[in-house]
Amino acid sequence: MFMVFTVIIVSAIIFAMSRVQGDPRFMYLDNNTTKEQWDAWGRQMGLDRPIVVQYFVWLGKAVRLDFGQSMWEKRPVTDLVMNRFPNTLQLGAAAWIFAVVVGLPLGVLSAVMRGTAWDYLGRTIALFGQALPPFWLGIMLILLFAVQLEWLPIGRKGGPDHLILPAITLGWLAAAGLLRLVRSAMLEVLDSEFVKLARAKGVTPWLVIWKHALRNALLVPLTYSVLILSGFLAGTVVTETVFQWPGVGRLAVQAINTNDFPTMVGAVLFATVLFVVANLLLDISYAFIDPRIRYR
Repeated sequence: MFMVFTVIIVSAIIFAMSRVQGDPRFMYLDNNTTKEQWDAWGRQMGLDRPIVVQYFVWLGKAVRLDFGQSMWEKRPVTDLVMNRFPNTLQLGAAAWIFAVVVGLPLGVLSAVMRGTAWDYLGRTIALFGQALPPFWLGIMLILLFAVQLEWLPIGRKGGPDHLILPAITLGWLAAAGLLRLVRSAMLEVLDSEFVKLARAKGVTPWLVIWKHALRNALLVPLTYSVLILSGFLAGTVVTETVFQWPGVGRLAVQAINTNDFPTMVGAVLFATVLFVVANLLLDISYAFIDPRIRYR
């Protein structure tokens, strides 16, 4: 119920903000535009009605996945978003895998080796990872690996090598955040009584760390990882723009630049639904990870 309510509220806000930019009919204006043409465009786009009526008409169509036609490309918005989503899915999945493969083991290692050189190395990576802006990191990676060393292509969608730089750029900040969360959660669990009891019973260290400690420390990192994954899949504006990646995020930027409000609203609402569904699945997964959590 709350999921539906959230989507409706967000859709109303997005729709209202899309109209703040002005009447879409101004895109078609030229020196030869007549009042009859202006009124005809208004009837065609439904702009001759009050904005509240326009919203409910639009919402009724949106429920049927009909977000109208792009004013710039003259194609259905749903087709545009669905055509771009596989590209965003590919980039988002690669970035998420990079973030988990880097952040999770380094976070565990940093917690287990607390106070050692490995711990300081992990904390340094986390610090620089969260301090470097993604757009700057992406440009620096392009200059170093694509321009100077010529090891990798500059950007755009292509083979697997085209995916390396944008995936690292997108996943670097998430990896740093995941590293810090895993380290903090593991430090708390490693000091708990049941871990001390397991060690006293002679359980092997790797079993204590990876089975007993990590499982009980997963709730907060899991929440973070699911949220960043949903954000990646919803479209990453900065990374897709820097690398000219044809995804949903770049589509939204193009729609904003051209005042293409049907495409803009459709892309943003698509991202909202992804976030809401991801949070729902995350709440359900808590009960499987931690037996103490029960939903009534």
